[in-house]
Amino acid sequence: MSVKTDRGRWRRRARANATGWAFISPCVVILGLFLLIPILMAAWVSLSDWQGRGSPLASGFVGFEHYQELLSGQGLASKDFGLSIRNNAYYFLLVVPSQTVLSLTLAALVNRRALRGKGLFKTAFYFPSVTSTVAITTLWTFLFSASGAVNAVLAKLSLDGPNWFNDPRGIFHLLFGVSPTPAGAGSAGFLGIGLWDWLAGPSVAMCAFILMAVFTTSGTFMLLFLAALQSIGQETEEAALVDGASAWRRMWHVTLPLLRPTLFTVITLGTIGSWQVFDQIYVSGHGSPAKTTLTPAFLSYQSAFVDQQWGRGAATSFVLFAVIVVFTLLQRLVTGNADPTEERPRRRFGRSRRRSS
Repeated sequence: MSVKTDRGRWRRRARANATGWAFISPCVVILGLFLLIPILMAAWVSLSDWQGRGSPLASGFVGFEHYQELLSGQGLASKDFGLSIRNNAYYFLLVVPSQTVLSLTLAALVNRRALRGKGLFKTAFYFPSVTSTVAITTLWTFLFSASGAVNAVLAKLSLDGPNWFNDPRGIFHLLFGVSPTPAGAGSAGFLGIGLWDWLAGPSVAMCAFILMAVFTTSGTFMLLFLAALQSIGQETEEAALVDGASAWRRMWHVTLPLLRPTLFTVITLGTIGSWQVFDQIYVSGHGSPAKTTLTPAFLSYQSAFVDQQWGRGAATSFVLFAVIVVFTLLQRLVTGNADPTEERPRRRFGRSRRRSS
């Protein structure tokens, strides 16, 4: 009797699985045709000498030659790749923390009970995020031009504004007054870039893009933080108040631990987005001035579609993918477990109370 029952359960389960696969099979087929197969084809192109004509499968196999050109530190291809990594690394290091802190601050302000017109503030903060990147970049080039509104405001403050999108100087060199390159500092280093250039910081032009990224992305992440803040029960904050916690300690020891899943999502999305900068660079100047706004995503496009080096362009894309994965895993290690329901030792916020004898 038990054998027949087990067979019946197995058949029902098999039918349920077959029904589920039947429903998702169109999606699986579409993803396979338009996602998995192109990725595998691009991987083959990065290992071949395909020149953009005919079938990639008919091209010759060259192994990791294109990857060696990028990572060897020798030649123009490796130097361009090193410049793009340096530019994007500073972009990532400045954009992700800034947009995370700003979006969390905006969400905390909008979440206040005493604030009126919350819908207006949400719309105003979120509007730049839904505006076309091309339109925002075009507007930004006018605002940050030599005679633009930003320099006009700086002039009112008796400050001389730079020629933002035409200034290749590193911001750290400018701040410390060491702009001239000393003798011997231009020797090739990691990825063909000398230590002096690695420490130059983002160029003035890249700083304008950093400000634009923070301005356009903070609204989206603000909504994520706002939804997470509104899901935290009022009794949690009241319990912290009863325990004697100040506003700062409530934010640091109560709110932020409960926001860890959202914080992980925001930082992950920000990390991925910051390493995929393309539209702004394509619209503004294709990496100018002096390649100080060149990014790996744009370099991949330029190598493949402009220079017709399809293998090198595909290799750049896969190296960029590896960089994104590494940074995401490092961020996961830093943030730790994002599950707020995990049991943790309780911490008292007020002063320790003596037990009555």
